[in-house]
Amino acid sequence: QVQLVESGGGVVQPGESLTLSCVASGFAFSFYGISWYRQALGKERELVASMTATGGTLNYADAVKDRFTILKDNVKRTAYLQMNNLKPEDTAVYYCKAVSIRTGSTHWGQGTQVTVSS
Repeated sequence: QVQLVESGGGVVQPGESLTLSCVASGFAFSFYGISWYRQALGKERELVASMTATGGTLNYADAVKDRFTILKDNVKRTAYLQMNNLKPEDTAVYYCKAVSIRTGSTHWGQGTQVTVSS
């Protein structure tokens, strides 16, 4: 099976931190760039962060810059999104996406809910 399995979401207070995980199987993970997206209720899915397959290029949305960090571990076949100083506006379903640098083929995770509320 080709899949990305996400975990780590939950309900937290403003200012707290969460780390999301995305475990890959069924494809050559080391040759894939990774992106994290999020979709809040009533809004379109938006790109949060991305990195190349080698980890040499990182990009973050302005709303999360300096608070979120995207990571990729090819040995563990896992991508991460470290989220610090969470804000209520970060509340959304978060999805990981893997894109092959060779073929452009794309795989999506199932999504994990992050809720930031006092």
